[in-house]
Amino acid sequence: MIIGGLSARLAGARARLIDELSRAVTGWGGQVPEDPGVAELAVLLEEVAANLRAITSSTRAELAGAVGHLRAADRLGGLLPAVTLWHLGQALQRAETLPGTADPTTAPGPAPQTC
Repeated sequence: MIIGGLSARLAGARARLIDELSRAVTGWGGQVPEDPGVAELAVLLEEVAANLRAITSSTRAELAGAVGHLRAADRLGGLLPAVTLWHLGQALQRAETLPGTADPTTAPGPAPQTC
């Protein structure tokens, strides 16, 4: 039962990471469906990043990295649970670089128009 126990622990860790990513995306104004998939979180994180009015290039790069890790975790699915968890953890770390929505210069909304 060593493998069964490991699978259960990894499934729990995966669920916790997806929950944390969902809360983060919701905190930035994204509409997260109930029981989101990893691919859905990647799309939502891209949308949140695109809707921020002011964002630094380094934050944009971190968010692109987070989306990349989410897409890698989605491609792996359940084949390599430990690797999938690593990608989910990396996505969460990078997503945490987003400034809080309480900061009016970075609140979600339409991007400023340039003429």
